[in-house]
Amino acid sequence: MTHHLFCFGLGYTASHLARDLLAAGWRVSGTRRAPEADSVDGIRLHAFDGSAEIKLPDDVSHVLLSIPPDEAGDPAARIMADALRRLPGLHWLGYLSTTGVYGDKGGAWVDEDSPPAPTTPRGQRRALAERQWLDLYRRRGLPVHVFRLAGIYGPGRNQLESLKRGEARRVIKPGQVFSRIHVDDIVQVLMASMRRPHPGRLYNVCDDEAAPPETVMDYAAALLGLPPPPTVSADDPSLSEMAKSFYAENKRVRNDRIKSELGVRLLYPTYREGLKALL
Repeated sequence: MTHHLFCFGLGYTASHLARDLLAAGWRVSGTRRAPEADSVDGIRLHAFDGSAEIKLPDDVSHVLLSIPPDEAGDPAARIMADALRRLPGLHWLGYLSTTGVYGDKGGAWVDEDSPPAPTTPRGQRRALAERQWLDLYRRRGLPVHVFRLAGIYGPGRNQLESLKRGEARRVIKPGQVFSRIHVDDIVQVLMASMRRPHPGRLYNVCDDEAAPPETVMDYAAALLGLPPPPTVSADDPSLSEMAKSFYAENKRVRNDRIKSELGVRLLYPTYREGLKALL
């Protein structure tokens, strides 16, 4: 039987997952707000702007949800729940959330049993979307899995690239650490969950070492043989609102569950292995 993944939103992570599944013989479809073609890179495209239900292919077996939520949560949860329930062979549904739902812990550890306490609008919207999907699991039986992703990096999206473009800065906030995850490790976590579905389950998806951002930047610069970039403080007015929101929260994230339940062995357990491979 051929598996068919449908992606609501074909962003960075979804596109990497789609590429690997296509190579494994899967069918892949997905949405864009206003696609300019019927397909791209072997992915059948559908228009979805969050305003009206769309017809899903009857043979969809797996669904990935990666559309950023709005003030009212996830538009796919509001509009597509009935259509998803009608799919005769739906085995797995994955929602891509963020570790930002935990809020600020002052550098302390969190795991999947830590209660969400988001402090930024972005984290609050994600927490609302999580609740919507988990409610659809409990009330409607949808096979929902929630993946709380740390800071994503990978090809074309990493400190090496920003250094080469001359756009990198060392943002300093004493005691600040971030958890990260290489996109290839996200893909292997999602595929492992597809093989071992556990509806209603939450998974933190991060590497083994939360690290200060300036330490990671210095390591990337050393790999390239470049001096460290200019230093700014976390409250510098030149930082974007998005950047400031990241520095408003400080925590270390445990990833034991993806290893013990899904059997995942990280390809890039720290930023060092990940950046070396990207070099």
